[in-house]
Amino acid sequence: MKIKLQLQVWIAGAAMVLSVIGGLWLLAHVTEGDIIYRDGKPLKIGATYMTLNNPFFKVIDEEARQVIEANGDVLITLDPALNLDKQKEQIHYLIEQGVSALIINPVDFNGLSVELQEAKNAGIPVIMVDTDVEDDDLVRYSLMSDNYDAGVQCAQDMMKRRDSARIVLLQHSTAYSALQRIQGFIDTIEDYPQYEIVARMECEGQLELAMPQMDEFLNENVSFDVVMALNDPSAMGALGAMQDRNRLEGVLVYGVDGTPEAKTLIHDHVMTATVSQSPITMGNHAAEAVYRILAGGDDSGEVLIPVTLIHEGNIDEFNLEGWQ
Repeated sequence: MKIKLQLQVWIAGAAMVLSVIGGLWLLAHVTEGDIIYRDGKPLKIGATYMTLNNPFFKVIDEEARQVIEANGDVLITLDPALNLDKQKEQIHYLIEQGVSALIINPVDFNGLSVELQEAKNAGIPVIMVDTDVEDDDLVRYSLMSDNYDAGVQCAQDMMKRRDSARIVLLQHSTAYSALQRIQGFIDTIEDYPQYEIVARMECEGQLELAMPQMDEFLNENVSFDVVMALNDPSAMGALGAMQDRNRLEGVLVYGVDGTPEAKTLIHDHVMTATVSQSPITMGNHAAEAVYRILAGGDDSGEVLIPVTLIHEGNIDEFNLEGWQ
């Protein structure tokens, strides 16, 4: 009961913790020497992420905003709330506002071709964060975690712990980053029939969708002992449902993100592991790439940020209260 209450408190307090961390980072890292002084009116930079209902994207946005505002410019951030049509409208709006660059995390990795072409025609460089898109020739710069390796690391850890397993996958198949994580996991176990996938659920990476879906799945009384989730919020949603039904014992639960809440759950032996991403690094590098490109730099292509599996064996090496 104590662990269940802690999980609810951690979920409810995530936004407050993130806002404090962002403020402390700004005080510690931004100095007068970091600020670029420029005559003329501020530049406008546009940003749209698949959802701001995920603390990972909030941290990316906060870190990018700190860099951009330190340069005297403006970041216009819009939230499509996982709605592709809304994100298309937002990109059109940002182009009409005369933004100098776009930072985008797509709702659907193959759904923005027209909008990305429009941005390219307008001479607006696009910086893609956390994931790539099918039409990568329309993107100037992509910055993401090694999502495929995140799935591989989770599968390898599971195989060390279990000689066989019955696995539930929590997916988000329109997000290329999530697709790559799950594919890395599947490819790693592909040649080992003792590791069986018994269910797949589309939860869009949202705790509030993963929890009722797992609750409904538990009604089916299907045997399973591993949950591989595309991210930490969906992993915590599954954890919440299993705790409510007293079905968590003996189940390995994996996530991806390295949220403060997930790390605390690992520390308390509730969650098995998470693969850390660094939204702090991603937000900073995305904003810095904007300025290098606008200054005439030749930044282009794809940059992969290495990821690390966090588990009970190395949890003491990580700060439980913040992101990497």
